[in-house]
Amino acid sequence: MTLQEFKASLNSAQPPQGISKVLEAMWYEGKGDWEASHNIAQDIHSKEGSWIHAYLHRKEGDEGNAAYWYARAGRKMPSVNLGEEWDNICQELLK
Repeated sequence: MTLQEFKASLNSAQPPQGISKVLEAMWYEGKGDWEASHNIAQDIHSKEGSWIHAYLHRKEGDEGNAAYWYARAGRKMPSVNLGEEWDNICQELLK
């Protein structure tokens, strides 16, 4: 699936079948459902899950918590805007 196809799937009521939990978390965030995305992300115990968790706390404005999760993910807090970061995360997870 390409990033464009993933973005197009946001017009559906449900996430695409067979996608990973990390992509499902990003799908719900892309739909504007921060809570559902966070509920999924906090149960993903991997660097990718930590990256999503970091992004979500950055989006909510909790930079201290975001910094913790970026460190857990082995990443620095990005300087790009949230939309670009969402694209970057999804692009990497779709590989």
